[in-house]
Amino acid sequence: MFQEIYIIDCENELAMLLREKFEKEKTFRFKNIKPCNLDVALKNIPDLIIVNEQSIDMDVIELCKKIRKNEDNSITPVLVILSNNDEEHKISIMKNSIEYIIPNTASNTYFYYTIKNIIRLLSVNRTVSPLTGLPGNVQIQTELKKRLLRKETFQVLYIDLDNFKAYNDVYGFLKGDEIIKLTAKIITKNVHSLEECDTFVGHIGGDDFVAIVDEKVDHDKICQNIIAEFDKEIVKYFNDTDLERGYVEVCNRKGNIEEFSLTSISIGVVVADRKRFSNILEISEVGAQVKHLAKTTIGSSYAIDRREEY
Repeated sequence: MFQEIYIIDCENELAMLLREKFEKEKTFRFKNIKPCNLDVALKNIPDLIIVNEQSIDMDVIELCKKIRKNEDNSITPVLVILSNNDEEHKISIMKNSIEYIIPNTASNTYFYYTIKNIIRLLSVNRTVSPLTGLPGNVQIQTELKKRLLRKETFQVLYIDLDNFKAYNDVYGFLKGDEIIKLTAKIITKNVHSLEECDTFVGHIGGDDFVAIVDEKVDHDKICQNIIAEFDKEIVKYFNDTDLERGYVEVCNRKGNIEEFSLTSISIGVVVADRKRFSNILEISEVGAQVKHLAKTTIGSSYAIDRREEY
């Protein structure tokens, strides 16, 4: 994946310097943009914008405001190379939602690692669910691998919603997103409230979540708490008609009306004994099986896989 970096600069020296510095890293692309061409450039969305204040022919504050007012680049990180290190000047730039500033006296090596670290942070943030703010698949896999390497015994909760597609078909995706956020809030609240426990909550995507807790955690209690709170809150997302009859009606592709129970939550728990699993794929396979077992029960439910191998 290419990292496209725009350099707002009236000259081309900085772009040439960075191309040379990043010569061995083929994923970085540097493009020199003159301030007069900024509007055209902002029709694209670069990974990072660098503003060389000492070599532009317009006020840096106005230029930064222009970038931040652009709808597509309102959250694109901006790094300003200062023309002077006056404290008041620094603050005036940062007041305009500029994340990074570095002095013009900084060495090329310092500048190099600043860019590298910004891009690294962006890569990490891209794996976070934009809807729930929870870690995504990359962090979930990393967390599972870490615990396996430490030869811990831990518990993994695989969580998803029942009849969620039917809800989206009737109430629309925006309402569905609200249920996803509600689910994330409930799981996070119940998992992270555990005292003296190394916990983790991740969002696989859609209506699928993962929670990881220590072996000492009472899995029955945490599952029951999540289910009780979910069932209490979910009724607020249905109209009176659907609540009264206890199901939603969805017209299928053949034009026939199908009935689906109200959205519920299913949890499959895997007790990952330190001697039982050698990789995360084995854990996820058992997790899928036990969650499927939970989903065979109508309404919110959970199932636990307690098998041990010695």
